Amino acid sequence: MRWIRFQLPDGTPTYGWLDGQQVGLVQGSPFGERQRAEPAFSLDEVRLLPPTTPSKIICVGRNYAAHAAEHAAEVPEIPLIFLKPPSALIGAGDTILLPPQSQQVEHEAELAVVIGKRGRWLPPETAADHILGYTIANDVTARDLQRRDGQWTRGKGFDTFCPVGPWIDTEFDPADALITCRVNGETRQMGSTRDMVFRIPQLIAFISSVMTLEPGDLILTGTPAGVGPLLPGDTVEVEIEGLGILTNPVQAEPPH
Repeated sequence: MRWIRFQLPDGTPTYGWLDGQQVGLVQGSPFGERQRAEPAFSLDEVRLLPPTTPSKIICVGRNYAAHAAEHAAEVPEIPLIFLKPPSALIGAGDTILLPPQSQQVEHEAELAVVIGKRGRWLPPETAADHILGYTIANDVTARDLQRRDGQWTRGKGFDTFCPVGPWIDTEFDPADALITCRVNGETRQMGSTRDMVFRIPQLIAFISSVMTLEPGDLILTGTPAGVGPLLPGDTVEVEIEGLGILTNPVQAEPPH
């Protein structure tokens, strides 16, 4: 099953489900009781929104050894986690805005886990019971600010710095899927989810030992090597084999 969020013609956000390229309305939400209506829209005629509205976005740093190496950083002994604010979320097709405070904004292609059921202190063996499905994310990062600050909130937290979508796939297998990032059609990143240092059940167990995971929360599982710059006028695509493509244009943030 693939779940989406989209805007109705009057601008109201709603959940939907996909039947091929057709969209059916959902009464309720994928995270609770719901009822599906027959498809009534074409996917190409609706404006997609981020497919979830998380209470928090938990990200995992340096979860691919080659990415850690390209920054001359050690692979952590335990998962290195940080947060992005929900205000950073944008959907498929929305514009990434490059803030004037940074001269080095970069893409980071990632698989994202969507939590479906509340939990704390979850053992790895039952972690899958708390997953609704998977989506695609781009952990956009102001690299110069990340290095300057030492901690990562500012460099990771600007508005539009967390494109997510286009849907949640409940049947996706994350064991060995190719992650690719292209900018203006040029391949920048390519790696497999099999190369994660910490696997998804480990991540859920570790994170839930720190904070309660709520339905709709996102876990961004790390990026392969090859991160690189985003410039005004670029188009960035993150593709995950078997899951889809997340596409976003890039522009400089207008003066204030």
